[in-house]
Amino acid sequence: MRYIVFSCTLMLLACNTSYYKMAKMYPPKSAYSVGANPDYSNLNNWAAHPYKNDPADSIPKPLRANYHPDSSVDVFFIHPTTYTEKQKIFGWNAPVTDAELNAKTDYSTILYQASIFNEVGRVFAPRYRQAHLSAYFPVTKSDSLQAMAAFQEAYDDVKAAFSYYLQHYNHGRPIIIASHSQGSTHAIRLLKEFFDGHPLQQQLVAAYVVGMPVAEAQFNSLKACTTPQQTGCICSWRSFREGYIPAYVNKEHFRAIVTNPLTWRSNEPDTSRFANEGAVLKNFNKVIPNVVNAMVEKNILWMQRPKFFGSFLLHTKNYHIADLNFFYVNIRENVAARKNTFIELKK
Repeated sequence: MRYIVFSCTLMLLACNTSYYKMAKMYPPKSAYSVGANPDYSNLNNWAAHPYKNDPADSIPKPLRANYHPDSSVDVFFIHPTTYTEKQKIFGWNAPVTDAELNAKTDYSTILYQASIFNEVGRVFAPRYRQAHLSAYFPVTKSDSLQAMAAFQEAYDDVKAAFSYYLQHYNHGRPIIIASHSQGSTHAIRLLKEFFDGHPLQQQLVAAYVVGMPVAEAQFNSLKACTTPQQTGCICSWRSFREGYIPAYVNKEHFRAIVTNPLTWRSNEPDTSRFANEGAVLKNFNKVIPNVVNAMVEKNILWMQRPKFFGSFLLHTKNYHIADLNFFYVNIRENVAARKNTFIELKK
């Protein structure tokens, strides 16, 4: 089947990505239904899977020479919201069968985010009936109820996919949980239900739960990562311009896990941009060093205005879309370090 490549802007700066739209005519989107529970024995219901070629296998060109893949660990990646159209044409949840939405997902978050983890292990990223972006911003009581139901439906799919993965693919292998934004909303529940105080916690290399607040008190046994090679722990952060604290953060009455993704040490909360080994932004095959610094400020991560070509046009103070991409190489290296420590400790 033939694809036409076209370009679209994804919310901000990190992923002005190319994705594929089917050239063949489709029925109007309103003709689709969200459909039955996804069958995770079908590879089409995985955005990334080791048994098929997908964008998560991609490697930025400057990193290819030193690419040494290892398949001893599995990465379960939960993608962020890509169902963002204002019309909310599918209702509160998107189907997993829409070719255009799947292509948008694959050539944005799967390419630019899930690929960070492809050197340390096999990447599994399920498609799920994701909640529409507006579910995070309900206006009426009815909206709130429907939003809660939408998130529940989305999580039910993520849980089903993870359960299928455990039964058919894991076979006792170490696991890394990675997520962003809506994916992190679901990852928090997944960690609580499957890992926190459960036998599976012994298989957890680390969790990178990014773009949503993770309360320190959320878990009984799982703790924040405080050193670069610590295992069985959680890394999390949300990115904003230095000096800016959103109103909703000021209203938070809990202490969140905030990791500095340049030092990875709780006793080194601040560092300069020169510790940043490389961001991957608009051009996937270009790695840009020294783009941003990082400093922990209470429940969030602050950074100065990013330094890359054209960054003077960047006026937003919320860097959510680039939570992972600003630190692409540093995350990639840290995941490898934790994996090596985990494997060594298990010998």
